[in-house]
This record gives sequence, structure tokens and C-alpha cells, in this order.
Amino acid sequence: MDPKFDEATQKELATFLEREQASAKVQSSVHQLTGICWKNPSGCVTGMPGKSFSSGEQSCLANCVDRFLDSSLFLVKQIELKREGGF
Repeated sequence: MDPKFDEATQKELATFLEREQASAKVQSSVHQLTGICWKNPSGCVTGMPGKSFSSGEQSCLANCVDRFLDSSLFLVKQIELKREGGF
């Protein structure tokens, strides 16, 4: 860190950067999930849905959401471990 900042400010900046990096990881995961589940030609929904999703689309999207939640929880746990110094 820049020596112009006192120790408390440096610690605050480091914490801020850590949070921003964690947020960026989550946003990246959401972007990837959207690409896999929605936009990808082999994804769950390949075109504009009608009034409702087909049963296959519903099942696929539910699975994608479950995987997203699993991934999010994993990332949160990893960030907590890193913050606690156990990484």
C-alpha cells in the first residue's frame, strides 16, 4: 500500500478491495451461469420463450439455479476462510 496512508486507512482500503474482488467473482459467476443456462445454443433456453417454459426448460433452469446457489455458497465460504486466515 501507499506509505502516505496510515495503517488504519491501509487496512480499510485492503478490506474494500477484498470485498470488491469478491463481488466481481460473484458477478462473473452470474455472467457465466447466464451464458450456460440461457444464451448458450446448448443451454436450457435457446430461443425466446412463449408464455411459459417447457418442462425440459423448467427442469434445466431449476438445475442451473441450484448449481448457481451451490457455487455462490462455496465462494462465500472460501472468502470467509480467507478472511479468517485459514486459506
